[in-house]
Amino acid sequence: MENVLAKQPNILFIAVDDLNHWVGYTGRNTQCKTPNIDRLAAMGVSFTNAHCAAPACGPSRAALWSGIRPHSSGCYLNADDWQNHIAEGLNLNAHLKKHGYYTAAMGKTYHSSSGGLKKVYASEWDTYPPTRRSKHAGRTPRKYEGYHEPLELDLQDEDLPDWHTVDFCIEQMKQPRKKPFFVACGLIKPHLPWAVPRKYYEGYPRDDIQLPPYQEGDLDDVPASGIKMAGPEKDHAKFLKSGRWKDAIQSYLATIAYVDMNIGRLLDAYDTSPERDNTIIVLWGDHGWHLGEKEHWRKFSLWEEATRSPLIWIVPGVTKAGEICQRPVDFLSIYPTLCDLIDIPLPKHLEGNSIASLLEKPDCHWDGVALTTHGYRNHAIRDGQYRYIRYADLSEELYDHTTDPYEFTNLANDQRMTATKRRLAAFLPKNETPPKTLPRKEKHDSFD
Repeated sequence: MENVLAKQPNILFIAVDDLNHWVGYTGRNTQCKTPNIDRLAAMGVSFTNAHCAAPACGPSRAALWSGIRPHSSGCYLNADDWQNHIAEGLNLNAHLKKHGYYTAAMGKTYHSSSGGLKKVYASEWDTYPPTRRSKHAGRTPRKYEGYHEPLELDLQDEDLPDWHTVDFCIEQMKQPRKKPFFVACGLIKPHLPWAVPRKYYEGYPRDDIQLPPYQEGDLDDVPASGIKMAGPEKDHAKFLKSGRWKDAIQSYLATIAYVDMNIGRLLDAYDTSPERDNTIIVLWGDHGWHLGEKEHWRKFSLWEEATRSPLIWIVPGVTKAGEICQRPVDFLSIYPTLCDLIDIPLPKHLEGNSIASLLEKPDCHWDGVALTTHGYRNHAIRDGQYRYIRYADLSEELYDHTTDPYEFTNLANDQRMTATKRRLAAFLPKNETPPKTLPRKEKHDSFD
């Protein structure tokens, strides 16, 4: 795609940790208030059917940054150190730096909340200082059976790392340079612990909290491999016993409100910047998050709640304000799309497809699908209507999102769906890299 901007555009790259699809523009959860993400969505093209490459921070980010899918790199789980799987020089930021960009970052971009050059390939960045933390940032809140309120102290906005990450990124965007900038803002919230200033909880009174749609016996038609991923006897059983399901949702919503505030600060700086009309914005969440749907919490599954996350693009001269794209895409599209937009070569190792055509015309013909992988030989395919899951033991799930958006009814054993399964299975990987060590357990963040 020919660069339509007057000069090589800047790029503001906003990564948000553990943010699921409850944001305003998707309409998935109307009680969630995200005025600044909604403001961003109103500026460009927002994707309602965008999915991670892996439902865990480490492999999702490794795939997005490198353009290499988990089944090719062998980086499947958080337990896999991405630098053992992705060679230096292959990542998006390295490619941009090679082609004349000033590259800067702070916060959680790859899989490290501390950030800094010790956690990435230093050669690929011009600057990447460690995440800044204030005096209360390291204080652990008291924890009540998975619920992170009430806090020991009333945190202030600047007590949390994301505040300082945004400060840094704003200053980077303000600096005059001869080179175009690529500034990556790695926001840690709404990752656990769900501890933010009390004013954000006050926006969500507990008595008004609504549970997400769920169904008793939802796992009855799910194969053993899916049930094992869900682990209903773990987190979900804990929340049912404690009676704090609503409390946890309140805390998650409050933490989203905090990160939304910080995104608003970035947008304020963007709106007043002399480079506003020459700066691309990309916002993405690294994966989704379950809050009791299908008797599951966290990410670490191949269902919709774990794989779907926000994806928003603002490209001056290309995107039109307030457009929605419903086509299925995954985050392996980001790297090749940026190359297309700024008219630099696409590296040969990229495994995703550019979605530049969808940015220009969100309803254009599109025959792509989203592929998500969780562990060796476990995959989900999402097209415009169906989610098809095949596990390593060849057991299956199939859901029709036109009639079953919360995936209550597994159609995999319905003989009428044989052709649909065959069509979707054609998108599964043909060759897969075995993990370096077996067996391994996924790394979980503790609720308690």
